[in-house]
Amino acid sequence: MALARGLDKTTARVNKKRVSRTKGHLSRRTAHVRDVVREVMGLAPYERRVIELLRNSKDKRARKLAKKRLGSFQRGKKKVDELQRVIAESRRAH
Repeated sequence: MALARGLDKTTARVNKKRVSRTKGHLSRRTAHVRDVVREVMGLAPYERRVIELLRNSKDKRARKLAKKRLGSFQRGKKKVDELQRVIAESRRAH
């Protein structure tokens, strides 16, 4: 919210965006760094196991494994979705 300041009440005061509003937002730099790390390091062993389960159409078991490794159901679901995209990309590449 900008308030009028000064003698003539015309100078607008611009507030900076609060950190609390940007929390959780993925910056371009962070996204790039994660992409490079994923490209160099590949998948974690548990991620390879999850992909193997997904390929054998054991989606529920894959979500359960991801949940156990990552700590929460939401994180596990997000990871399984991400790995399904990885599988789809590898199919498109071949």
